[in-house]
Amino acid sequence: MLKNLKQFIFSLKMRRKKRERNNNNLLLHGSNDLFVGLNAILWRKRHRVFSFISALSGCLLFVVFAFSVLSPPPTATDHFFLAHHSSVVKETEDVDSNSDTVFEVPASGGNLGRDLWSSSQSKFYYGCSNASKKFQTADVKTHPNRYLLIATSGGLNQQRTGIIDAVVAAYILNATLVIPKLDKQSYWKDNSEFAEIFDVDWFISSLARDVKIIKKLPSKGGKAWIPRSMRVPRKCNPTCYQTRVLPVLNKKQAVELTKFDYRLSNRLETDLQKLRCRVNYHALRFTDPILEMGKVLVDRMRKKANHFIALHLRFEPDMLAFSGCYYGGGKQERVELGTIRKRWKNLHASNPEKVRRHGRCPLTPEEIGLMLRASGFGSDVHVYVASGEVYGGEETLAPLKTLFPNFHSKETIATKEELAAFSSFSGRMAALDYIVCDESDVFVTNNNGNMARMLAGRRRYFGHKPTIRPNAKKLYRLFLDRNNMTWEEFASKVRTYQIGFMGEPKEVKPGRGEFHENPDSCICQAKGDNNNSKDAFETNDEQQQYSVEEDPDWIDIDYLDNVGGFKELPNSDSNVFTKQEQPEVEEFFSD
Repeated sequence: MLKNLKQFIFSLKMRRKKRERNNNNLLLHGSNDLFVGLNAILWRKRHRVFSFISALSGCLLFVVFAFSVLSPPPTATDHFFLAHHSSVVKETEDVDSNSDTVFEVPASGGNLGRDLWSSSQSKFYYGCSNASKKFQTADVKTHPNRYLLIATSGGLNQQRTGIIDAVVAAYILNATLVIPKLDKQSYWKDNSEFAEIFDVDWFISSLARDVKIIKKLPSKGGKAWIPRSMRVPRKCNPTCYQTRVLPVLNKKQAVELTKFDYRLSNRLETDLQKLRCRVNYHALRFTDPILEMGKVLVDRMRKKANHFIALHLRFEPDMLAFSGCYYGGGKQERVELGTIRKRWKNLHASNPEKVRRHGRCPLTPEEIGLMLRASGFGSDVHVYVASGEVYGGEETLAPLKTLFPNFHSKETIATKEELAAFSSFSGRMAALDYIVCDESDVFVTNNNGNMARMLAGRRRYFGHKPTIRPNAKKLYRLFLDRNNMTWEEFASKVRTYQIGFMGEPKEVKPGRGEFHENPDSCICQAKGDNNNSKDAFETNDEQQQYSVEEDPDWIDIDYLDNVGGFKELPNSDSNVFTKQEQPEVEEFFSD
């Protein structure tokens, strides 16, 4: 009985297991059928599925492209312009709070193992501008019935270039030069006469052997003599003057050349270049009141420190607007400068990234300060700043003042009463800045305008005093990336990039650049120069690849002509005159 019961229970278990196996087989077959069915459906609908995936991918790509186009350019980082975003201000605070910030600007310039205030090679070079024996004197070559009048254009330093070239033009034409007229109609609104800025008697007497100069045009037949007014192309060479101006001069006897700025070729024969130097460095002397006030300013800077830097800072709103540069000021900056830019109707659309990449944007005050610190100048150095209106005002200047607290200008080291005789005349105020910058131990500029060029050439002529021009084309990317490196790496790269831009002898090959900036024909080499010395100057290859016709740097004449550089005129007689200039462009950007 018990045995039968066990067999019955065993048979029930076997039947249950058999049913479970059948159920599992059924589910497995069902799953396989379902998988096969889905595969068949997907195969039949594959084209529609792929089309859907392609459309989705295209939409995603379009969204990414639109975002990249509409997003701000890579240079539009706010730390460039606004003081409260300045890395200098932040880093100073971070150092005090023991932060882990990598880019920490030191207060000291470090010990670079060289003299920051002079050039070891300057003793081997000196200015020389005496005429050669074949150079004809004024009493021999001046024609008795030829009078040349000149109307200069622009600010003080641009007018200076016109005065220099006027003397050379008179020599080329064998004419008597009438004292040039200064520009009284431009943006600078200065009604000063030549004799109120320059020592006119010294000017006439010091050039007496070269060109006959008189103070005013004589009367003709007892009546006022009205000269024939005309204009020559920019960069007009001697042949150009002889074919364009001389026939008119022979016929009318008196000719006035208007808007006389950069109207003479950069390249001339050596004797004519030396005449330029005699005019610029010896004959053009400021009046006694200007010289005396300039000496007062220099003496006061000397009392503050044995050595000082002079910085010519150009950061005016109008200049920035025309340049098309962007400095991280956001919507406010774009609107303000964009409104100003509309004054020039034929300007192309601005491309801030391209302009800055080509080194055509003036450095900001902060960038100049960082460059100087990297070059070895510590926070104890005194800096005299010559500038006009600075876009952004004190907020823009704050980072520079943080780096160099000993910050001065003619307004801070002289009283209003002392400056009263000059303050209403932009040309006379510019002359005071010119004197202090010329007498400084180191001259620095954030631009490549007229004053920067004129002073660079003058400082070469009188002993190669250090003159620092920023290599903006290389430095711009370094400033962008500075927070991704240590200060030591940054400073090392700045010093490398600045080789060839520090005012050393022969940094620029003869004939390259503007003559007023690089007066190579007037620089002579002293005996004892050891060209093989280990500490001899270095020439920057980047400076050598550009000629004056394709100067990559920012220059004032870009604003005068609204074109990117000069073209020398051929020696052939041409009747093609330059395109009509825009007066408003000239008024704003000629210093």
